[in-house]
Amino acid sequence: MGSFRFVGYAIVSADGMLAGPDHVMPKSLKVPGDQAFFEAALDGPDLIVHGRNSYEDQPRSPLRRRVFLTRSVTTPVRDPDHPNATLWNPAHAPIEDAASVAGVTHGTIAAIGGTSVFDMFLDRYDTFYLSQAPHVRLPGGVPVFSGVPQKPPEDILAAHGMKPATRRVLDVAHEATLTEWKR
Repeated sequence: MGSFRFVGYAIVSADGMLAGPDHVMPKSLKVPGDQAFFEAALDGPDLIVHGRNSYEDQPRSPLRRRVFLTRSVTTPVRDPDHPNATLWNPAHAPIEDAASVAGVTHGTIAAIGGTSVFDMFLDRYDTFYLSQAPHVRLPGGVPVFSGVPQKPPEDILAAHGMKPATRRVLDVAHEATLTEWKR
C-alpha cells in the first residue's frame, strides 16, 4: 500500500465547537470566506473522510471520492447510494483499507469532521487548517477534538506535535481567521 498525507479542515467557534448541541452546524459558523476556502481546498485531496453529521454540501461534492464513517459495516464497502463514496467502520479496518476500496492507494486524505474523525488522525496530520469564528459561541456544542472546551483546540494540536505555521484573515466582516498547523 502507498503512503498517505493527512490534512484536516475545521472551522470552530470561539469555544472550539463545530456544531451546536443539536449536532448541526449553525449558520453563524458558515462564514463566507471560510466556505470559499473550504470548497476550493476539497478539490485537491484524493480522498475525503467524514462522519454522518459532517457532510459536504458543495456543488462538486458528489464528484469527490469520500469515505463515510459508519457502524453499519465491518469491512469497507462501496456506498450503494453514493457512487464515489465508501462506507468504513474504523473499529474493524484501518483507513488504508477503506482508501483501497475507494480506489485510492496513495496521496492526500482530508478529514473534515466530526470530533471522532478529527481525533482519529491527530497523530497522523501533516497539516491541519483551523479556521476560527471569534464572535460565535456554542456552549454545550460538539467539540472539534475530545478535550475541548477544557483545553483550546490549539493546545490539543500542539500536544500532538503540531505547530502554527501561517495565520491569515479569511473573512474581514466576521473577523474569521485561518491558522495552518504543521507537523
